[in-house]
Amino acid sequence: MSATALLPEDLLQEEQKPEAIKKVSIVVSKGTLEGIYPGLIMANGARMEGIDANVFFTFFGMDAITKNKMDKVKVATVGNPALRLPALLGIIPGMSAFVTRQMAKKIEELDIPPTPEFIQLLADSGAKLYACRASVDMFGLKADDFVDTLEGILTAHQHSGMRDDENTDAR
Repeated sequence: MSATALLPEDLLQEEQKPEAIKKVSIVVSKGTLEGIYPGLIMANGARMEGIDANVFFTFFGMDAITKNKMDKVKVATVGNPALRLPALLGIIPGMSAFVTRQMAKKIEELDIPPTPEFIQLLADSGAKLYACRASVDMFGLKADDFVDTLEGILTAHQHSGMRDDENTDAR
């Protein structure tokens, strides 16, 4: 057997190598600091690796792309077990603002931009930003309420890559 011959196991391993990721779609559905930043960070990481990134904002996650809310995003202190605060402390007036300031300091120390700058950075890097049609309608928002870099307002089936004729919703 020559040194370059492949055994059947080698052929199998070669065939199972996954293709490189070319595109990611990320859904942001929570309007809190800890709900928005993971999606932005993942989209940024994808773009830095040359991967196309679509970010779909729905429900309160749209606060990240709504002009009059994007710079007011806070940490949720009530019902957030990850904070490891006694439940009653979360309801104290000013607690959310305090925790948000502390988290913002940590984010700044890591050289992660505030939400408005991060959204602009993503758009400038080529990430595509979309709002959810159902959530936009539910909250009575209009296209003018969103950042100028928003690519569009889509229904979920448009974002998933389904064609309109594949949609099984009866409208």
